[in-house]
Amino acid sequence: MIIQGMTTASLVPDTAAALNGVAALPHLGVIRATGEQAATFLQGQLTQDMALMAPGQARLAAFCNAKGRMLASFVACRRTPDDFLLVCSRDLLPAMLKRLSMFVLRAKVKLSDATEAVAVHGLIGSAASSIAVSEDSAPAESQFDTPFFAALPPADGAARALWLAPAGTPAPAGGLPAGGLVTAALWDFAAVRSGVATLSAPVAEAFVPQMLNYESAGGVNFKKGCYPGQEVVARSQFRGVIKRRAYVAHVEGQAQAGQEVFWSGEPAQPAGLVAQAAPAPGGGSEVIASLQVAAVADGGVFTLGAPDGPALSAPRLPYRLLDDI
Repeated sequence: MIIQGMTTASLVPDTAAALNGVAALPHLGVIRATGEQAATFLQGQLTQDMALMAPGQARLAAFCNAKGRMLASFVACRRTPDDFLLVCSRDLLPAMLKRLSMFVLRAKVKLSDATEAVAVHGLIGSAASSIAVSEDSAPAESQFDTPFFAALPPADGAARALWLAPAGTPAPAGGLPAGGLVTAALWDFAAVRSGVATLSAPVAEAFVPQMLNYESAGGVNFKKGCYPGQEVVARSQFRGVIKRRAYVAHVEGQAQAGQEVFWSGEPAQPAGLVAQAAPAPGGGSEVIASLQVAAVADGGVFTLGAPDGPALSAPRLPYRLLDDI
């Protein structure tokens, strides 16, 4: 997936410098899809063109219901022609595995929960850029015995990636600064700063992909065939009815996915929803919030949780939205 980095002001130097190292990510899970029809099966289920992905590539993807609402988001990794790893929020994995399995029928594909078999690490900064150069991208066909490197959108100019390896494999060490390891909380902060939300249970079915800018982040392919919710997603794009977009903002105090956001111009009802949140190193929280575009354009104050809740800093688009797909 390739998107532009944040176009807004960067973090203070001390915080930006901290975005460098390796984090264990136990809150992420992995669904594995194997078999000669794995690509064809996933092609009919996800928003991404899985058939065009080459082995060794990773792409953002969403799994939607019939109304075009996202049930889960994935970093979809194609190890070999017949072997895919789908990384998602661990709290959504059991329901997603069950739901995807309902559609397998006679397709020659096997779906399984590979979370215990795959170690998931996040790489930030020089750890990501140096390991990307050194990774061996020649996996075995039949078993998961070599690491997989999946590049992600950057955060404040810092490279990010997922590193998937067989369980028990030591964390990668190349390019690490002194100390080397960073916390999962810092990884989550960087993920929020990237502006590309990872869906979790509190916000499942809350958004169509464009409400989280997924088409601009490379997570929706409008030229592929059908998938659940495809008609709704396409109609939203081509009829110009995208009324909410994902913005990054800071708020003093704690925040969490699923909290409503209110706007001073019309305080009687919510004007948005927090898609993802993480504690900020300097205090408070960083959030990705899906907000009414018209409200942002009109100005005013956005508050978290209630009309008199803590104020969000001026919401900003984390990257340029695509004008035409």
